[in-house]
Amino acid sequence: MEGILYKWTNYLTGWQPRWFILDNGILSYYDSQDDVNKGSKGSIKMAVCEIKVHSTDNTRMELIIPGEQHFYVKSVNAAERQRWLVALGSSKACLADTRTKKEKEINETIESLRTKMSELRLYCDLLMQQVHTIHESVKQDQPGLTPPAENMNEASSLLSATCNTFITTLEECMKIANAKFKPEMFQFTHSDPLVSPVSPSPVQMVRVWYY
Repeated sequence: MEGILYKWTNYLTGWQPRWFILDNGILSYYDSQDDVNKGSKGSIKMAVCEIKVHSTDNTRMELIIPGEQHFYVKSVNAAERQRWLVALGSSKACLADTRTKKEKEINETIESLRTKMSELRLYCDLLMQQVHTIHESVKQDQPGLTPPAENMNEASSLLSATCNTFITTLEECMKIANAKFKPEMFQFTHSDPLVSPVSPSPVQMVRVWYY
């Protein structure tokens, strides 16, 4: 996938358009599409990258390698950001570190599930944000009037697409677990949980909206 995203540069020049290319698990950016042959201005490896959505701006996201890199980027609209989020999340989930080839099957499975859980957390945050957007649109509208059909249709379409992606990823988690977790594996004792729990905060947000 490739296209224009706006990257935060500094407080002097602010957000600047950059040409981003996601290829083989590496997200690279250039000053423009014409500069692709000149070499990238920077890149980030999705296998070790955390993806976060902005809490209030539905066009922004952050790409983070803790202690090393932190990209602040935004798209032209919410739909475009969603396309990038799905592409980045899928790329991250599909990557396999070459080191896992030397590890036992159980460790490979745990790592795969952790990656999928990270992807699920991303989509969960996105779902909560989109539900909040629809809720705010309805709440702020004047009594007796319905929200603009175009805005509601767009918000509903984004929410539906995210739900489908979330369900697909969850099914992939179940397939990994069913295919890899064999009875003999549970004879081993592990000090760490198989997967990190999903943060409850997005779910708790839903309760507040309906009070």
